[in-house]
Amino acid sequence: MARMVIRNVAVLLVPELGECRVDEAQDIHVQDDLIVATTPTGSQPHVGHTRGTPDGESSGAPVGHVGGVPAGETGGAPAGQAGGGPGGRARGGSGGGPAGHADGAPGGRAGGGLVEVVEGGGLLAVAGLVNSHTHSPMVMMRGAAEDLAIEDWFNRRVWPMEVNLTPGRVRVGARLACGEMLLGGVTTFVDHYFHADQIAAAAVEAGIRADLAPTYFSSTEQDVSAAFDVSRELRGVHPRITARLGPHATYTVNDDDLRRAADIARAEGFRIHLHAAETDEQTQASVDKHGVTPVQVLERTGVLDAGALIAHGCGIREADLAILERYADRTAVASCPKVYLKLAMGEVTPIKGLLEAGVSVGVGTDGAAVHNTLDVWEAIRMVALTQKQREQDAEWMSLSDTLRLATRGSAAAAGLAGRVGVLEPGYQADIALVDLSAPHNQPLHDPRAALVYSVRAADVVTVLVAGEVVVRDRELTTMDLQEVLADARSLAHTLVDLSAGGAIQHYNP
Repeated sequence: MARMVIRNVAVLLVPELGECRVDEAQDIHVQDDLIVATTPTGSQPHVGHTRGTPDGESSGAPVGHVGGVPAGETGGAPAGQAGGGPGGRARGGSGGGPAGHADGAPGGRAGGGLVEVVEGGGLLAVAGLVNSHTHSPMVMMRGAAEDLAIEDWFNRRVWPMEVNLTPGRVRVGARLACGEMLLGGVTTFVDHYFHADQIAAAAVEAGIRADLAPTYFSSTEQDVSAAFDVSRELRGVHPRITARLGPHATYTVNDDDLRRAADIARAEGFRIHLHAAETDEQTQASVDKHGVTPVQVLERTGVLDAGALIAHGCGIREADLAILERYADRTAVASCPKVYLKLAMGEVTPIKGLLEAGVSVGVGTDGAAVHNTLDVWEAIRMVALTQKQREQDAEWMSLSDTLRLATRGSAAAAGLAGRVGVLEPGYQADIALVDLSAPHNQPLHDPRAALVYSVRAADVVTVLVAGEVVVRDRELTTMDLQEVLADARSLAHTLVDLSAGGAIQHYNP
């Protein structure tokens, strides 16, 4: 039985409703892969806190109990000063002593058992971030498809480049992506790409959590059947790996293949991850060609009934919201707003309408071939800004609402609601410790505002996934980053070479 305590850390608490808050000077108690309690620093968990309890409940005092204060206030030193508040410099340097040491001695003892201690003084603990829609190996194409309209982005660059994909090249890209995400505090990613078995292998090596959907088009029967088989195989790879079915989109997969995916999903307990209504132009093209919107296609083929994560949804119309509301218990939408701005797509995800319909919404980066980074902090910031602009309402998408979307919403999009996304007993110990002491976060009047509008991936100091330290003092513990980078650099030119001609698909929705 492995035990750990993250000591003297500020903790971001995200309720299902209402204001988020930061509680200062807390200890987070971890047993094996679960958070079992959060107590004031130096206090031991109550009896009954030794195992996880249902969502948000504990057998003793509530999470973060005894003197919780509103964000921006502390029970002692002001935020941004030494004394345990986020953004303060802990004694002994950022993060205190190294993980596994307490006051210079290895470990500590509580109740007679050895406890690993991670010093959290001056840091803010947040639930590990979830990248709710990405194509991780596309980091290999970073910067190779710039200043293009969406049609040319697909037809002149990305789909011709993807002719060059091989299992080995996908593995190299996925390793780089996993390293980038972990260093930025991302502990789960929801992926939609080819050679998903190689992405799974990279995720297992890196220690990150991954939900994988092997991508296919309605090109050949062999492609479709093989993708289903990979999804089945992924289920047995590792406890941190989950799988979905991954039809590419409503405009590249025909209705018969979508129905087949829905039937398999219902029969075998999968959900489906696909692109739909990415732009309003796509939606109008679907109406012109087929007489229905992409959301109506998803309903008539059974995809919504089976349960779906819809990527983007910028072309979701008002009438579509009523359809999605009927399936809200098993439908989510991933929003990646930097992409919509870069490709001049005209609209962003209608998050307000989706939430009012009861549909979960998560935050994602999409692939780095268009987003350029896998920085979820950047995506969170873009969500808040673009939603205020879309609704012409500066009070909409408040700090608390944005943080709730990025944590609970993204966890739901990943199919992991109740398991990840908040720091409460019974949840997985997926935790990021963030240092808010850098100039771009100071002075720190409200740590919630820093998390939404000024934090950078480089501010993440320590990361845990399932109770295992995978980033310590801003360095990966599971992979040699220099080796990962060298491998990516040596192969990158082979991915962006267009000399072979051809393309894996043609964009014409």
